[in-house]
Amino acid sequence: MQVADSHDLIRVQGARENNLKNVSVEIPKRRLTVFTGVSGSGKSSLVFGTIAAESQRMINETYSTFVQGFMPTLARPDVDVLDGLTTAIIVDQERMGANARSTVGTATDANALLRILFSRLGNPYLGSPQAYSFNVASISGAGAVSIERGGQTVKERRSFSITGGMCSRCEGRGSVTDIDLRALYDDTKSLNKGALTIPGYSMDGWFGRIFNGCGFFDPNKAIKDFTRKELADLLHKEPTKIKIEGINLTYEGLIPKIQKSMLTKDVDSLQPHIRAFVERAVTFTVCPDCNGTRLNEGARSSTINEISIADACGMQISDLAEWVRGLNDSSVAPLLTALELLLNSFVQIGLGYLSLDRASGTLSGGESQRTKMIRHLGSSLTDVTYVFDEPTIGLHPHDIQRMNTLLVQLRDKGNTVLVVEHKPEMIAIADHVIDLGPGAGSDGGEVVFEGSLAGLRTSGTLTGRHLDDRAAVKSTVRAPSGVLPVRGASAHNLQSVDVDIPLGVLTVLTGVAGSGKSSLISGSVSGRDGVVTVDQGTIKGSRRSNPATYTGMLEPIRKAFAKANGVKPSLFSSNSEGACPNCNGAGVIYTDLGIMAGVAIPCEVCEGERFQASVLDYHLNGRDISEVLAMSVTEAEQFFGAGESRIPAAHAILCRLADVGLGYLSLGQPLPTLSGGERQRLKLATQMADKGDVYVLDEPTAGLHFADVENLLGLLDRLVDSGKSVIVIEHHQAVMAHADWIIDLGPGAGRDGGRIVFEGTPADLVAGHSTLTGEHLAAYVGA
Repeated sequence: MQVADSHDLIRVQGARENNLKNVSVEIPKRRLTVFTGVSGSGKSSLVFGTIAAESQRMINETYSTFVQGFMPTLARPDVDVLDGLTTAIIVDQERMGANARSTVGTATDANALLRILFSRLGNPYLGSPQAYSFNVASISGAGAVSIERGGQTVKERRSFSITGGMCSRCEGRGSVTDIDLRALYDDTKSLNKGALTIPGYSMDGWFGRIFNGCGFFDPNKAIKDFTRKELADLLHKEPTKIKIEGINLTYEGLIPKIQKSMLTKDVDSLQPHIRAFVERAVTFTVCPDCNGTRLNEGARSSTINEISIADACGMQISDLAEWVRGLNDSSVAPLLTALELLLNSFVQIGLGYLSLDRASGTLSGGESQRTKMIRHLGSSLTDVTYVFDEPTIGLHPHDIQRMNTLLVQLRDKGNTVLVVEHKPEMIAIADHVIDLGPGAGSDGGEVVFEGSLAGLRTSGTLTGRHLDDRAAVKSTVRAPSGVLPVRGASAHNLQSVDVDIPLGVLTVLTGVAGSGKSSLISGSVSGRDGVVTVDQGTIKGSRRSNPATYTGMLEPIRKAFAKANGVKPSLFSSNSEGACPNCNGAGVIYTDLGIMAGVAIPCEVCEGERFQASVLDYHLNGRDISEVLAMSVTEAEQFFGAGESRIPAAHAILCRLADVGLGYLSLGQPLPTLSGGERQRLKLATQMADKGDVYVLDEPTAGLHFADVENLLGLLDRLVDSGKSVIVIEHHQAVMAHADWIIDLGPGAGRDGGRIVFEGTPADLVAGHSTLTGEHLAAYVGA
């Protein structure tokens, strides 16, 4: 055998990233390896934080120093040896960019191919592919230009024009905004008396200096007394250069400023307080000029076989693939082949129900991940490492089989496939299993099993013991206390759905991916009074954010420390007065080494504690603030539950964190180090505090090990028993079996879905075998 053929393992020795405890593993190449273990056991730290991160870092180092200067510098993972690495292609759960201009078509390059197609075959002919782009405006101009020619400067007249496809009314966004002025200011007050009610617009800082010094209106006059011109200047004035106290500044009206800073982003990507303001102040309506297609009249009038590019982008992708197959023109044959291959990939991966004009920010986590997978399906690359983070998220059991087939195809091309996964159906296809644990957080970070699936079953680990667990259908179900009526729901693919959602019970909404579950909830249930929705949106937070700050728990704790010691609460914040002056409360000192990876060294003054030494002299029941932040949730729950340190507000939050299975997290752990499942449960614990009668949860089992699903079901039961109504969008059969009532949508996805195919108890669904969900649930419970 050649020496070159002996490199058939990826060897990891001494990995210590996040909670990993000197982990050493050998991963076979050109095989499908599944990493299992409870949420927070260290799977992502090993696969993404160590193996994939080092592969990317080493590839970046192959570029010239000039190119590296423009790339993000990646630090070397905390590991002793990494051997046998290949190029890693990461397909993670990060939601796709929620830019208001990003669609499924632009994110996957399908729109680019369609634009070229229409620029070649469209009738009437409009020009280059730009003429069909909703991101390119039509502009023209003329004027004199100076040219150096033969040592002389010659002036010539030049003109230019660009034909773009952007609708001028909505600027290619598909919707126009109507802003409620009452939400911007209180017209009975003057600006200096606090008339503005826009988040972040305070008269104490630069806004105050600009409004007071611009001279366009009197900031001490009530807004209702402004003249028409003064009000127009306040609201609509275009950016204008002004000079205040010798400083050059720009004045701009409130409405254009809000449009630039808040309305160019997807609403779901905004911070909660800004999102609440936008939802209160702004009404989004379909653009009347382009009817939501984002394209101008010219782009919509050019057709191929009576289909315009707007019609093509609005079609269900499976239908569009059929239409492209019907085109036959030898002049664009390679283009048609590429476009057909791309559209077929959508269908193959189970996203044929989407349309290319669907905003990418509206895709669920599972849809985003599968959309990213599309570009890899037809790839000719071999001997690379594909890294997937729970690719079954958002998939009905019926769709998981298809995903398994795709992963096996990638492996059979000669690639190494690494998958972080909890679903038994996907663990079943693994060539090699690595189980991390035994627990989560500081109780995890060790390899508890390596080997085959058969070996895992008999290993005695938490995963091995629960691998064949099957929940039984409930013998008795709760009786509803009322109903939440939904009438004529027609968002996206819903076909005028009428349904009564029972209250006072646990209701599970299910159906294949794309059947209309999220459309029914977001369009007809969320937003009603008393409804609290916990969706799959990512939680915002920097390295300075942690569970204590995110949940609001730190506020009462700081006040208790301040009261006990007779000082200000701001002293107990590492982002405020109490911060160590050397590291500004970061706990580490960052050294920028130019094109090389920056170095983070623990601060030698506070030794990573983040606080000034004087702050740590103040105690509450014998503990300083840094010791409190180092506590686990379970420890803190006891500490703040009784005695001198009893803080009911903090204790209530800690109880909810323990309820959702986060008892092992430390209060001061930076948010970016939490796994996807941990972040979603942190969000669930936070929003459970909202005053609501109906809780809507979107796939709360995402990122949960099967051993943790039991705890989640216990939490849902406690919510229902306390008088709440719980509606869960879910594919997990254990949650379906535990429901009091099931609403099944389908029968298929996209236009083949959008109808109610079953309403009733889980027992009736299993007995009937009448739907895809019924068949899979029956197989799961062994009926």
